[in-house]
Amino acid sequence: MASALCSTRITSVISSSTVRRRLPLVGAFCVLSLGLSNLCPALSSSLKTGCAQSLPFVPLLRSKFSTRSQANTIRMESSAGTVPSVVVYVTVPNRDAGKKLAQSIVKEKLAACVNIVPGIESVYQWQGEIQTDSEELLIIKTRDSLLDALTDHVKANHEYDVPEVISLPITGGSIPYLQWLKNSTRD
Repeated sequence: MASALCSTRITSVISSSTVRRRLPLVGAFCVLSLGLSNLCPALSSSLKTGCAQSLPFVPLLRSKFSTRSQANTIRMESSAGTVPSVVVYVTVPNRDAGKKLAQSIVKEKLAACVNIVPGIESVYQWQGEIQTDSEELLIIKTRDSLLDALTDHVKANHEYDVPEVISLPITGGSIPYLQWLKNSTRD
């Protein structure tokens, strides 16, 4: 009953000309719902009764987006031509410090790419007090084997006493990108 009611509401909302511009938002909701049910099977049974799951195009989206083994994507453990890789987060106090550090990291071939994300706000405890600072975030893609050298480089070239260096494994992705990552960094 709730599923039918929800579908009726969505149909009437989608048919409204003023809301058609918001259709990408509805699509994003559906994709997020599908992704959530694929990532967490325990929630899958409860999500199947939700309105996003009752829409007629859901099976098509699920078949298009739920498969991970496609020609241009891989899982790291079975890849040829790539190396174990990581994404590293480093915060910096401002744009100039971020650009300088990013350029030195890429110049030294310690990373293939560094994204600079402006406008983050960090809240943290330092020396017994809660601090709030505007910062920028460096997202660094590199080889796992270069993490120690990258950490040393950040420590030597960063103005913070204790710079953030956090590594997350890359478990898969685009083969051409991961090969480029390997070829753009030192051994």
